[in-house]
Amino acid sequence: MSFETDLSRLNEIVKKLEGSDLTLDESLELYKQGVELSVKCKKTLEEAKLTVKQMDGENKDE
Repeated sequence: MSFETDLSRLNEIVKKLEGSDLTLDESLELYKQGVELSVKCKKTLEEAKLTVKQMDGENKDE
């Protein structure tokens, strides 16, 4: 999945968890999925940040 798709799914999970129509098991499963997506999105952002820093460093040498 793309970063945008993952982020959208994470937002859906948050909205569902904020509601009160879930069982405990459903809430725990969604929470687990949310944590996994959060970690994945954070990693993607960190990689993008590193790429930008590397590109910026390359451009300063010119």
